[in-house]
Amino acid sequence: QVQLVESGGGLVQAGGSLRLSCAVSGSDHSIDLMTWNRGAPGKQRELVAAITSGGSTGYADSVKGRFTISRDNAGNTVYLQMNTLKAEDTAVYYCSARSNKYFRTFWGQGTQVTVSS
Repeated sequence: QVQLVESGGGLVQAGGSLRLSCAVSGSDHSIDLMTWNRGAPGKQRELVAAITSGGSTGYADSVKGRFTISRDNAGNTVYLQMNTLKAEDTAVYYCSARSNKYFRTFWGQGTQVTVSS
């Protein structure tokens, strides 16, 4: 089945940038939607950005103008470029992939992003 592996998290100062990657395997070209989400202690998991198989994108208001979601041409890797990071962006970031073959959404294990103020 589909497997997702995130990478690129780390510690960065406020105002800095990070680029997260999510490598997808086993999808058999069945993914029609991929998202980046984040979860912080005491808070609900939040949808941050989404990209469809057609390339349409969407963002949470809290990250618009600062974050950019993109993917490679093969659709095997999805990226989240995060600029002008703020302390409130600190969270575990998860990517997800919705499969129209398996009729379910798959999740990665998450990558920690910590922004120091």
